Amino acid sequence: MKNSFEISSVLQADVDAVWTHCSSMKGVSRELRPLIRMTYPSGADSIAVDPFVPGKVLFRSWLLLFGFVPVDRSDLTLVEMDRGRRFLERSPMLSQELWEHERLLESVAEGTRVTDRLEWRGRFPGASATFALTVPILFRWRHRKLRKIFG
Repeated sequence: MKNSFEISSVLQADVDAVWTHCSSMKGVSRELRPLIRMTYPSGADSIAVDPFVPGKVLFRSWLLLFGFVPVDRSDLTLVEMDRGRRFLERSPMLSQELWEHERLLESVAEGTRVTDRLEWRGRFPGASATFALTVPILFRWRHRKLRKIFG
């Protein structure tokens, strides 16, 4: 069974500023801290690599609870990207048979609407249920951080 979650926030910043933030690993880290830290190799500063090759693993990342405790591993993989507007990540994970994260940026009168759409399906009993509890908490946290960063 596939699970899903969606969340949107309006930020008081232009799309270019928000894209620069959310396509950088420093920006991703800023959104996640201190709940989760994603490891990434030196030099992998952006997910908006050039040239973009759909489906190519960008790097392997450990997800560390509170920055220390390994809770999962992801092979960060983007399958679609519309630079400055949208990306679709479909990354193999240890715990999830399917992990899909789409981030969409839309210009609105107040600035930029950020929408995150997530879908997952666990590899083993309890994995989907664990994500059903944690994904909404984590992405609500991320959106609170985004609103704090951009107003």
